[in-house]
Amino acid sequence: MEHIYAAGDCTDQPQFVYVAAAAGTRAAINMTGGDAALNLTAMPAVVFTDPQVATVGYSEAEAHHDGIKTDSRTLTLDNVPRALANFDTRGFIKLVVEEGSGRLIGVQAVAPEAGELIQTAALAIRNRMTVQELADQLFPY
Repeated sequence: MEHIYAAGDCTDQPQFVYVAAAAGTRAAINMTGGDAALNLTAMPAVVFTDPQVATVGYSEAEAHHDGIKTDSRTLTLDNVPRALANFDTRGFIKLVVEEGSGRLIGVQAVAPEAGELIQTAALAIRNRMTVQELADQLFPY
């Protein structure tokens, strides 16, 4: 409806505090004559347990349901240098990759800092990066 602005639990948007905050900012911009929209195409979701659970984009099953062929890989944390350096190898990271293009289309992670790493995945998905382009980046540990 025109001239009605809302954010947070009273909307049909995903129920995450960061979505509500972003929607609130955009509502304020729109109330003052601006034109801001909330882009949820690569919205990460995190459950702050120990270890954390995080996801963004397609799961392998969702991709197959939508007719997308995938070439997915699951990496246990005992193969991740940062996890080894932190002496905490509980969990995994699963990359869902579009077959043919090599484009990253989804990530699921269970790890002590999954909520931190999922934002990198969200940016890669939003920017249509391939797994190779992501792998070529430098990640400090």
